[in-house]
Amino acid sequence: MSTDVSAKTPAPAPPGGGGGGGGDGLLGLVLGGLRRNMRQYGMLIALGLIVVLFEIWTGGDLLLPRNVSNLVLQNSYILILAIGMMLVIIAGHIDLSVGSLTAFVGAFAAVLTVQHGLPWPIALVLCLLVGAAAGSVQGFLIAYLGIPSFIVTLAGMLLFRGLTEILLKGQTLGPFPDGLQKMGNGFLPETGPDTNYHNLTLLLGIVLIAAVVWQEVRARRRQREFTLDVVPVKLFALKLVALVAAILVLTLLLASYKGAPIILIILAALVVGYGYVMRNAVFGRHIYAIGGNLPAAKLSGVKDKRVTFQVFLNMGVLAALAGLVVAARLNAASPKAGVNFELEAIASSFIGGASMSGGVGTVLGAIIGGLVLGVLNNGMNLLSVGTDWQQVIKGLALLVAVGFDVWNKRKSGS
Repeated sequence: MSTDVSAKTPAPAPPGGGGGGGGDGLLGLVLGGLRRNMRQYGMLIALGLIVVLFEIWTGGDLLLPRNVSNLVLQNSYILILAIGMMLVIIAGHIDLSVGSLTAFVGAFAAVLTVQHGLPWPIALVLCLLVGAAAGSVQGFLIAYLGIPSFIVTLAGMLLFRGLTEILLKGQTLGPFPDGLQKMGNGFLPETGPDTNYHNLTLLLGIVLIAAVVWQEVRARRRQREFTLDVVPVKLFALKLVALVAAILVLTLLLASYKGAPIILIILAALVVGYGYVMRNAVFGRHIYAIGGNLPAAKLSGVKDKRVTFQVFLNMGVLAALAGLVVAARLNAASPKAGVNFELEAIASSFIGGASMSGGVGTVLGAIIGGLVLGVLNNGMNLLSVGTDWQQVIKGLALLVAVGFDVWNKRKSGS
C-alpha cells in the first residue's frame, strides 16, 4: 500500500514569518511578537491602556488639545531628567542629586538674570557649564576615587539644596526675561494661511512621520542584509500603522490649540540624539557593556572609569537644562523647586524598562516611563484624586513595573 507522504509532511513556513489563516493569522503574529518583545512593548501597551482608561473616566477631558499641550509642558523637565537617569542606571549607578541640582541651577539663573541683569543666552550657557561642573565632580569621585554613586549623589542632594537656600536666601526670585520664559511656556510661531490648524506643527508632524517610516524600513532592511531575525511583514506593517496613527493624532491635537511647545522640539532633539548614541555610537555600546558585565568590559578594553565620568557629566548637563526649563515654566526660582524630581526620574527609568542590575534600557523607554507617570498624574488630577492616593497609585505602578522586569528575566533565564 502506498503512503501519501505529502499529506503528512507540513509545508515549510514562508520566509519572513507569514502566519496561517483564521485565528492563527495576524492575531497569532501579534501575540507571538509581543511575547518575544515583552520588555520592549509591555509598557508601551500599558501607556496606551492608561490613556484609554483615563479618557473614558474623565469624559474625554484627557485628550482635549489644551490638556495634551499642558501635559507636555508639565512633564518636560522630568522627561529630560529621565533620559540622563536612564544612562546612569544602564551604567549600573544611581543619581539622587538631580532634583537639588535643578533647583540650584534655577536659582543661579535667577541671580544672573534678575539680580545682575545678565542677558539670558549668556546665563543659559553659564548654567549649563555649572551643571557640567557639578556632574564632573560627582563623576570623578565615583569613577576615579571609587566612592559609591549612592553616597556621592546623596551628599550632592544635600549640598545643592543648601546652596539653593543660600543663593535665594529662602525667598522666591523672578520674573525671568521673556526669552528664557519661552523655554518652559513658549510655542512655535504661527505661519502661513489660516487653516484652523497650526501650520508649522502640521508640517513638522508630516516630516516626523516620513522620518519614522524611513527609519523603520531602513532598520528592517539592514537586519535582513545581516541575516538577523526580523518581525513578520504583517506585524511590521501593523507597527508602522500604529506609529503613524499615534504621531498623526498628537500632531492634530497640538495643531488645533497653540501648536507644538518649544520644549517639545528640544525633547524630540534629545530623544533622537541620545537614541542614536545609545544604538550606534561607541560610547553608548560602552555604557551597556560596563553596566551589563563590568569585568568583561574591562577585559575588552573599555575604559570604564572614563565612561562613568562622562555619564555623570552628561547627567549634570541635563539636570541643568531641566532646572532652566522648570524655572522658566514657573517664571521664578524657588528654594523648594525640584523636590522629588530625582525619584520621578528614577521611577520613569524603571517603569520604562531599565534593570536594577544595569546593562538594560533605552532612551525611548525612559520617555514612555515618564509619560506613564505624567498621564497618571494628569488623569488623577482631572478626577480630583487626592495627593495621598496619587502617591499610593504611583508607588504601586513602580512596584508592578520592577516586578514585571524580574519576572521577565527569570522567564528568559529558564
